[in-house]
Amino acid sequence: MNEGNGLVGSTTGKELEGLTLKAGATVHANLGTAPLIELAVARGEGLLSKDGAFVVETGKHTGRSANDKFTVKDAETESTVWWGKSNKPMDPAHFAALKADFMAALAEKDTLFVQQLFGGSQPEYRVNVRVVTEFAWHSLFIRTLLVRPSAAELAAFAADYTIIDLPSFKADPARHGCRSETVIAVNFTEKLILIGGTRYAGEMKKSVFGILNYLLPTRGVMPMHCSANIGPNGDTAVFFGLSGTGKTTLSADASRTLIGDDEHGWSDTAVFNFEGGCYAKMIRLSPTAEPEIYATTKRFGTVLENVVIDPATREIDLDDNRLAENSRGSYPIDFIPNTSEKNLGPVPRNIIMLTADAFGILPPIARLTPDQAMYHFLSGYTARVAGTEIGVTEPDATFSTCFGAPFMPRHPSVYGNLLKERIARGGVDCWLVNTGWTGGQYGTGSRMPIKVTRALLNAALDGSLKNAEFRKDPFFGFAVPVSVPGVDSKILDPRATWPDPAAYDAKANALVKMFVENFAQFEDHVEQGVREAAPKAA
Repeated sequence: MNEGNGLVGSTTGKELEGLTLKAGATVHANLGTAPLIELAVARGEGLLSKDGAFVVETGKHTGRSANDKFTVKDAETESTVWWGKSNKPMDPAHFAALKADFMAALAEKDTLFVQQLFGGSQPEYRVNVRVVTEFAWHSLFIRTLLVRPSAAELAAFAADYTIIDLPSFKADPARHGCRSETVIAVNFTEKLILIGGTRYAGEMKKSVFGILNYLLPTRGVMPMHCSANIGPNGDTAVFFGLSGTGKTTLSADASRTLIGDDEHGWSDTAVFNFEGGCYAKMIRLSPTAEPEIYATTKRFGTVLENVVIDPATREIDLDDNRLAENSRGSYPIDFIPNTSEKNLGPVPRNIIMLTADAFGILPPIARLTPDQAMYHFLSGYTARVAGTEIGVTEPDATFSTCFGAPFMPRHPSVYGNLLKERIARGGVDCWLVNTGWTGGQYGTGSRMPIKVTRALLNAALDGSLKNAEFRKDPFFGFAVPVSVPGVDSKILDPRATWPDPAAYDAKANALVKMFVENFAQFEDHVEQGVREAAPKAA
């Protein structure tokens, strides 16, 4: 312990550079899993389950506060950031006031936690991040999710960016130029991110993702919101997909080596994980369908957010959604069997774009041309099921460009062109996989059987699917297999699964219209071939 500044767990003072702290404050720097859990329990931040996982509630924020995220608009970002719904501007003067108030709040804390970590597993493309938190479990979360430096790397560590996360801080919209008491403010010039008014830990990890999404394209590296794994023959597969499409589940395949479940870069030489941990949805997790992920709920070192726990028996109930539908678990990547030792693998041989089509229109798998791949990448389509509000029965189409619009600071065409260029350079096979509904839309049809999805994925990844007979989809123009061994041929033709083919046609035309209307924003930024890859009414 350094008695001069109350520093615990480190022999240097670099962790505190640029911060003014309360006299005598205790700062726990770079603590590991066990001491952080001990402190979190002692401080009443959560409970240990009977199987060892640490269980915590995040309060009213059980997911990201996308509407409360802002980026400072200044000389650095004015012409480099894609301003709009996902990237809302904050005036530098408002950020200055916010920073001053954040630092004042920081100076009132008796105890703080600091982690020095890497975003990115390929050394030449990683970013050094210092994360300051007021909760022990937040420090554990970010230490689990990012890449942990060695002792030698820590000794020489110099932060490129700093994240300060203070859930107790309440922003003032009038003074700070934000929307509510919750704020996520990103300043690329000062290399500082301030998170206040939310206990949801995912804001920290996505902030690092945003940093890398801003920095890497200028170096020719494709940042991706995806999972990735490697087959026994060294073939890397990348899985794009929004939340709920199966990105984490499908990449956690015991027969393939996991690189990572959420965020990656594609350089000239590798696909590399931005992180050192996983962040999986836990609600209704199945020990049969997702055995590898389910097993992590019984490990010391896993953090479960908004999972219901019996305070007496410490039994958890993954099926109970009273706290959140978006219950989450964070755990080190090596909790999953057969993971990449260095969190990286060869450049991809296959790209899988996952969508959970609740309208029941898209086939379970389709082969995409490079132009079609760029079209669907920029579209980033999935569909949410109908909500619980009385009278709401229709699924809701969601288009999140690049399968991660909230985390992409630059114009989508920057990422789309990088993807198309890398697909062409590597001769990569691209597939669109629907993990959503078949036999009708949500409410009348049924969820695509995971066994069917896995069988089709296996055929795509082992190369055998390329030899199948294909038909051209009349609405979307992509190639759909007519038959695949071990899969009922009827399910490959979504129209044939509907009891009323005319109703399918009407819904398909409606979905085509949604795609076309959404893509209008990109038409001036893409080549003619990509525009021609658009679906057409039939």
